[in-house]
Amino acid sequence: MKRIAFKMHLNSGQKEEYKKRHGKIWPELKKLLHEAGITEYSIFYDGETDTLFAFQKVTGKAGSQHLGEKEIMKKWWKYMADIMETNPDNSPVTEELEEVFYME
Repeated sequence: MKRIAFKMHLNSGQKEEYKKRHGKIWPELKKLLHEAGITEYSIFYDGETDTLFAFQKVTGKAGSQHLGEKEIMKKWWKYMADIMETNPDNSPVTEELEEVFYME
């Protein structure tokens, strides 16, 4: 099992919309994430910078940001593109974070 952390950026004023959309995450997307080996996935919000901090535990080869070839992921990214910083393919702009401490 590996742990992955990354950050993303929301457009200003979009926190509630982001929470609303994730509160109704599509079942087929959730299924894809589980099938990819993502056993835990949390996203935290920093209101001072509109930064999202994401954490995943992964038993597969890669995390959610590596599922861009899957049609449901493409649809989700397009659905979210109007409220956050994205790449030309609608994937969220992400910045991987280095783990500097872990306690079990």
